[in-house]
This record gives sequence, C-alpha cells and structure tokens, in this order.
Amino acid sequence: MEAVEISNLRRLMAYEGARNAPPPDFPKFPDLPAGRYNDQRFFELEKQHIWRKSWLLAGHIDEIPEPGCYKLWETAGQPVVLIHSRSGAVNAFYNTCSHRGAPVVQEAAGKRSRLVCKYHGWTYDDEGKLVSVRDPRDFVDLDFSCRSLRKVKCERLGNLLFVNFDPNAPLLKEWLGPVAKEWEEFQFDKLRLVDRYVWDLESNWKIAMEANMEVYHVKSIHPSSVDLLLDSSKNVNTLYPYGHGRMVAPAREQEGPKSTLSGLPDVDIPTVGEIARTCTLSYGMFPNWVSPLGSYGFPVLLFWPNGLNRCRMEVWWFGADWGTGKRSANWDGYIAAFNDVLKEDTEFGRWIQKSVESYGFKGVPLSYQEARIYYWHQSADRMIGRENVPPELRVEPVIGEEWVYPNEPRLALSPLAAE
Repeated sequence: MEAVEISNLRRLMAYEGARNAPPPDFPKFPDLPAGRYNDQRFFELEKQHIWRKSWLLAGHIDEIPEPGCYKLWETAGQPVVLIHSRSGAVNAFYNTCSHRGAPVVQEAAGKRSRLVCKYHGWTYDDEGKLVSVRDPRDFVDLDFSCRSLRKVKCERLGNLLFVNFDPNAPLLKEWLGPVAKEWEEFQFDKLRLVDRYVWDLESNWKIAMEANMEVYHVKSIHPSSVDLLLDSSKNVNTLYPYGHGRMVAPAREQEGPKSTLSGLPDVDIPTVGEIARTCTLSYGMFPNWVSPLGSYGFPVLLFWPNGLNRCRMEVWWFGADWGTGKRSANWDGYIAAFNDVLKEDTEFGRWIQKSVESYGFKGVPLSYQEARIYYWHQSADRMIGRENVPPELRVEPVIGEEWVYPNEPRLALSPLAAE
C-alpha cells in the first residue's frame, strides 16, 4: 500500500473516531426489502445473474500442481472441471461431453493425460479439443473442431484460480480494480493452500455473509475475541467499483484482557505493509468473498447458497510459503481460535433466519456503519438490472459515485486534514 494511501487511512480513522454523526451529505438508506432474504423470486434472480456473471474463487494451484492434474468444481451449481494443461495454463470446461452430455470426469480430483467420457469413449486433450471418437466410421462428416468441450472463462490471481460463466465478463484484474494493486504486497503468487473447511449453515447466504461485512455487531457477539483486538469506533469503510468493499480498523491502544484470538504461524510474508500489520484489514469482494488479510496468512470466507434459507460457508486458509516438508503446527491453534469466532457469527444466523421468515419481518434499516452491506445490494441490482427486479424488492441507488473509490469526501473532514 502506497505511503499516501496509508496517510489517508490514518486521517480517516481519526475522523471516524471523532465524528458525532455520519458525514454531511452521506445518503440516508431506505430499508432493504425483506424479500431479498426470503422471496424465491429474488433468489432466482441471484442464480440467473449474480452467480453467472461474477468472478468466483474455484481453486488453488496446490490442488492441481502438475500438468494433467484436474479437479471437479460444482460449488456454484454448474459442473466444471479445472485442469492444469501441458502449456502451463489452467483451463476450465463444463464437465459435459459434446456427444450425449455425459461427464468426462467423475472423480473429485486426479491426474490424466486425456479426458475420456466413460459413456462412449469420446476423448479430449487438456485444451478441451476432441481428439478421438469410438467407431468414427459411423459418424458422417463429424467436424471435430466444432465438438470441443465448452470452455468456462478462467483466470489466475497468483496461485488462486477464478472462473466466470459469462463469456463477456471483464478481465479479472479489471473486476478487482484498485484492489489488485493493494493485494500485491500479499504475494498471491507465492501463497500456499494451508487448509480448507466447509460449514453448512441454516440461513440465507447473505445473512451469513453480512455478519462479516460490518463491525457494528462486534461488541455484542465477540466481546472476548474480536472486540479486544480492534477499535470499532475508528473503523473505515471504503467502497470500490463492482460492489467490492474494504474495512480498516486500528488495534486497540490500551492494554486489557487478552483476546482468545492469539498465536500466529511462524512464517511471515515479508512484503506486507504497515496497515495489515497494525490494523484489521478486511475485504469484501462481490459477490461472496470476505477476507481479513494479514502478514502471516489469512482465511478467505466464501458463501454459497444451498437454497433460499440454507447456505454453505467455505473457509480457505492461505499462508506464506513454508518450503518443503509440512506446514507449521502453529497453524492449528490459530485456525481453531478463528473457528471459534466464526461459530459466534454462524450460530446466531439460524435464529436470524427464523425471524426473517416471520410475518413481523418487513425490512432492514441500515446505519452508516453498515454502508458496505447497502452498497452490495445496490450493486447486485445493477448486475441483475433494476428493471428485472420486482419493484417491491428493489434497492434505491442512493450511494453515488462521489462515495466510491478513488473519491473520498471524508478526507476534507478529518481532524488531521491540515497536516
């Protein structure tokens, strides 16, 4: 992170700690319609647009480290096979043979020189090209060039693998925007896959995700963990294009009870800068990524719908390269402590779900502190197309570009503005 950006964040933290109200001219949020959490129509719109048009984390190169290695990925509701090709690229294809639609891969992972459909033996190379069929004499004028596996848009961010089902989607780095530059200090090209967990939750996926998009709940839900680490009164929310957001909250200055979040892995990412070392730095990347980044490694939380009122939370842990051999055992304690915090969030989610399905739930009045949540919903309507959203389910687009990075009206209000 550049020195100017660090200085600006320090000024903004000072402003947030000193303010007595939201910034002048900051928009007042209309209530989020209740149906965005409990109406099947909105759930179907999410499937049709959001999951089909967004960049989604699908894997890590450690899972398919060599040419010929592949993994099956179906988390987003589509059958996809990711394969490390001999060219060094990672390709993604629909797991659908171009003959009769049978899968070309049935195992969760493996290694092959060719992808062979078990139904009739049609065979494809690691670029998805059809190279042979059984009994070719019975296919008159079969044009192999038209019968390749259907590609899914796939790009790498360092060692992380992303897919997008929209062939007209922007490039991944365009989608990430300024965040791609901010993430350079974390060396995504050297990050190792430490571990991975899956949690099945009894709530709408946005309920689970939004618990990780604000610090308003910290004093109530995390009094002996997160609240002892960060000063939520000085939290700074930043909004980015495409619906992304960032929060930065400084560490508490005074000594007090020790947080249950203690212990760190023993391999550091040396290029990580001041803000990530002295503050809680967390990114929410549209549509379903939440990640607090740190100098020793970090989790990425991914939220996937399993239906209107159920979801799956994946937690991917990434760390600095520890070289050959096994990763440090210190990771186990650190992950266990973080999992305890996640339990505090997720166990409350099923109670919220019961409430949002009640006759008494009419909508959500969000505060200035919860601006990233409102901005996410506003961005979701933009991707869906407001004209496609039933009027009673729409979110009013009250957050203008003047509040989206690189614009920052709060800098002029900071008590450190004159420095």
